[in-house]
Amino acid sequence: MISVIIPFYNEKKNLPVLLDKLTREFKGLKKTFEIVLVDDGSNDGGSLLIKESAEVKMVRHRKRFGKGQALKTGLDASKGDIIVFMDADLQNDPKDLSKMLEKLDQGFDLVNGIRTPRHSENLILGSYSFFAEKLLKTFLESPYSDINCGFKVFRRKVLSGFVFYGNNFRFFPLGVFYAGYKVTELPVTNNPRLHGKSKFGPGKLMVGIFDTMTAYFIYKFAERPLHFFGPIGGALFFAGFAVSLYLTVERLFFQVLLVNRPLLWLGVLLIIIGIQVTMTGIIGELVVYINKKKE
Repeated sequence: MISVIIPFYNEKKNLPVLLDKLTREFKGLKKTFEIVLVDDGSNDGGSLLIKESAEVKMVRHRKRFGKGQALKTGLDASKGDIIVFMDADLQNDPKDLSKMLEKLDQGFDLVNGIRTPRHSENLILGSYSFFAEKLLKTFLESPYSDINCGFKVFRRKVLSGFVFYGNNFRFFPLGVFYAGYKVTELPVTNNPRLHGKSKFGPGKLMVGIFDTMTAYFIYKFAERPLHFFGPIGGALFFAGFAVSLYLTVERLFFQVLLVNRPLLWLGVLLIIIGIQVTMTGIIGELVVYINKKKE
């Protein structure tokens, strides 16, 4: 069975059209399927217009929890061995499903879409996506050209070891890649939005930057936190030590008084912060060790 999981928030005009297109596409493919719609606290009454059936299931959140939680809710409610993530804004074209499923049949565990052509509804979203892709490729060796594309097809087994929380759903394909599964990407149609508004605004830009930093730390240093905190703490400590040594030499050999020398306080502060940052890494190593010991 193929489970299509579609989280949505206020997509009243788009849902009926999307469901009709999806149903016709699956009937043409002659595949057993289910469509799991997750209403993430919509207030436009769109979910009330959808009739549930053996093939269409509706799950509702009492309030808006975000796309990550909506995807997790949809996964918990789904039964298929093959999972499809789609957006509800009609930008993903169901006609691309056949070629994505064919790619999956070639031995891949996850097929990630590449939006073609790329329609950025605002400059902020386009800029964030561009720089995020560059950072992920440079520092995390990401194999993806468009990791933020919401159209993905994958086998359920790749979910093992990945926990959906907050906004980390953006880096789900990267987690699958780092887990050693066979991944690929495929160009998919990216239609311009006809109804409704994008849910990505200026307020989410900083959140996206923090999410990217979080992904960098998790996938590079989750099991060796001292390798991240150690160099930072060491650099701060030795900078403070160098400042303090310089002031000590001035005081002992050149009789320069240290009263009213702000540089002295800077040196002491850098030493203390350096020790604290390094200890954070050591504590992180202990947490990793204890968790691994329990496994």
